[in-house]
Amino acid sequence: METVIQLQNIEKNYYMGNQVIKVLKGISLSIQKNEYVALMGPSGSGKSTLMNILGCLDSPTSGHYILNGQDVSKMPDDKLADVRNKEIGFVFQQFNLLPRLTAAENVALPLIYAGVGKKERMERAIEALQKVGLGERSHHKSNELSGGQIQRVAIARAIVNNPSILLADEPTGNLDSKTSVEVMEIFGKIQEAGNTVVLVTHEEDIAHYAKRIIRLRDGLIESDNKQPDAHPAFI
Repeated sequence: METVIQLQNIEKNYYMGNQVIKVLKGISLSIQKNEYVALMGPSGSGKSTLMNILGCLDSPTSGHYILNGQDVSKMPDDKLADVRNKEIGFVFQQFNLLPRLTAAENVALPLIYAGVGKKERMERAIEALQKVGLGERSHHKSNELSGGQIQRVAIARAIVNNPSILLADEPTGNLDSKTSVEVMEIFGKIQEAGNTVVLVTHEEDIAHYAKRIIRLRDGLIESDNKQPDAHPAFI
């Protein structure tokens, strides 16, 4: 299988005056194309720091991060931003939609940065909205959508660029349990369609939608287990 993410002995330190705070203490792992992985861990375990490194929002202090064959661990910020725009789709707990734009215009935003022309941008945006079951709401603004629909728009925006990985940080944190199930089933469909999904969560029931759960504690991997009984993805 094709390896999308390869972490080799990743360490991350923060410095406060003369004090060194070691947050990640040597993380090594591989994630294959089309895997569905949940990252879990208590507060202070390092999972948010690891997510920031996986998402090219931060660089490790030492070690190597190979993303789709490129070593991104020592890239300058401008090149890292380029990789981030092309390779990674983000879904956050805060939806981060622009309220004045329609659903389709919000979804099309990453394509503006990628230099895609307006006609193709809107075609691809509507196609991405159809994938998350919102094709008929493409011209609605966010104040005309429910919380679950807004999160679907955010997911469509994350996949519109056909990224190598979809990185979801507590994606159901602001949703009720019924809507959370609907959103998690969408992630399941996206993964079944061939995407690699990495989910960061502190909720056990949400993590069990993934096919593999990696647990962090004190900056190290505590366990890494495949999930034979992951929830089926039905919509």
